Amino acid sequence: MKRYRTRGPIGALLALTAAGGLLLTGCAGGGDADHGTKESAADSRGDSAPMPAPDSPRGEGERRYDGGTATGEAGNTEDSPEIAPDPDHLSTFALDVDTASYGYARRTLSEGRLPDPSAVRPEEFVNSFRQDYDRPDGDGFTVTVDGARTDEEDWSLVRVGLATRGAEQEGERPPAALTFVIDISGSMAEPGRLDLAKESLGTMTDRLRDDDSVALVTFSDEAETVLPMTRLGDRRGRVHDAVDSLEPTDSTNLGAGVETGYDTAVEGRREGATNRVVLVSDALANTGDTDADAILERIADERREHGITLFGVGVGSDYGDALMERLADKGDGHTTYVSDTEDAREVFGEQLPRHIGLTARDAKAQVAFDPETVAEFRLVGYDNRQVADEDFRDDRVDGGEVGPGHTVTALYAVRVRPGADGHLATATVRWLDPRTRAPHEESGDVETGALADSVWGADRGLRVTATAAYFADALRAPYDGGGGALPGAPRLGELAERAGALADRTEDPDVGQLAEAVRQADRLT
Repeated sequence: MKRYRTRGPIGALLALTAAGGLLLTGCAGGGDADHGTKESAADSRGDSAPMPAPDSPRGEGERRYDGGTATGEAGNTEDSPEIAPDPDHLSTFALDVDTASYGYARRTLSEGRLPDPSAVRPEEFVNSFRQDYDRPDGDGFTVTVDGARTDEEDWSLVRVGLATRGAEQEGERPPAALTFVIDISGSMAEPGRLDLAKESLGTMTDRLRDDDSVALVTFSDEAETVLPMTRLGDRRGRVHDAVDSLEPTDSTNLGAGVETGYDTAVEGRREGATNRVVLVSDALANTGDTDADAILERIADERREHGITLFGVGVGSDYGDALMERLADKGDGHTTYVSDTEDAREVFGEQLPRHIGLTARDAKAQVAFDPETVAEFRLVGYDNRQVADEDFRDDRVDGGEVGPGHTVTALYAVRVRPGADGHLATATVRWLDPRTRAPHEESGDVETGALADSVWGADRGLRVTATAAYFADALRAPYDGGGGALPGAPRLGELAERAGALADRTEDPDVGQLAEAVRQADRLT
């Protein structure tokens, strides 16, 4: 159960005033002290002064949602080592566009196994589906806030949607300098690992522009730069030959691969280009430096000094999901998971070429819920992407990187005060221009009267979001066939029926895959 450090009522009002009514928090995923999108002001970049922290003291109670019971009495520590006050109605998080958790869960279910609950990150389920949010004409974000009531009295689901401009057309983006770091350890010999990576890299090489550059690093027990940074132009044949030569061997020295990959990326770094490391691995480190923190610190150093971001692509039925997510978070990037040729073609042939550029750096969101209408709230997922409320406008504190064509969705369970009417919440996103580092903000809000009467009667996008969130929530709960902890959660059997009906109405193959995954989970419980 997610618990919130919160301020007392006076502090909440001061925070609302200081934020100028911009009161939302908590979207897409990554970055506690160990997992690393956030970092202290002392070791992060930026010139902006931090936003002053509210001067009211923290209170002494806790309010939580645990499937129907709300507690707010001071000193209630019966099931938690923490003491926290009533909610201050602010929620703040770093943006992220990871989707690997959902892809890996689908793969696991298709093999007749339930995923490990610790590998289920609800925000990555939610962000795996296309949304039709309005998009801005230029750089930056649009902010969409909507919601619907659930079957549980007074509880609603509120969705915060952020969207960047459409993916850049050919020739509009800056050139790219991509260093591919490929795992060729023995475990990658399994079908659907190295063979899939080789096919994908070949496809992507043909999709990149002549002014793009590619380097290739491999690792098993040791790491080797197979191809230094090479401008494509008429040299695509050299890249294809290097990719075709890859063969699995020995063990997995992931630390050596990451270090050599970043060394190669720094050596071949191009000014004015998007410099990125693309790590393709099952992330099952078993040789050399297997300490995650040491590997992560190496990535953080290169990111701070050279602005090189990391894109993690997971493969394999056995997959080090947690390590790959931490690497991408520390490297200001994101992760995805590919299980078959169709996935690989989409990621390497479509997504990565379109989304090479960056629209926003260090992007954070803050959601402010109106204390006059909201009694309590819970952010769904984003457990390791939380940012201190007072750090929202401190541009030295790290956020997330988002490219063109992306959407980010955050979902909240919100208990509305009985009979309350009026302003419900305001969501604000803050980001830095990738070139000038100038800060920008955009906001959106929602009223109680705008909430749809039922989640299942809301628009398509919100229904898909709710279905994905309920599914992830159920997979994290005990496998007794019941619903999860979210308000209004249906049993898996009912959720499978609703997902199937939604897939039929939308004729969306992605929703069809979601419906099939829910059915598989229902059969396994």
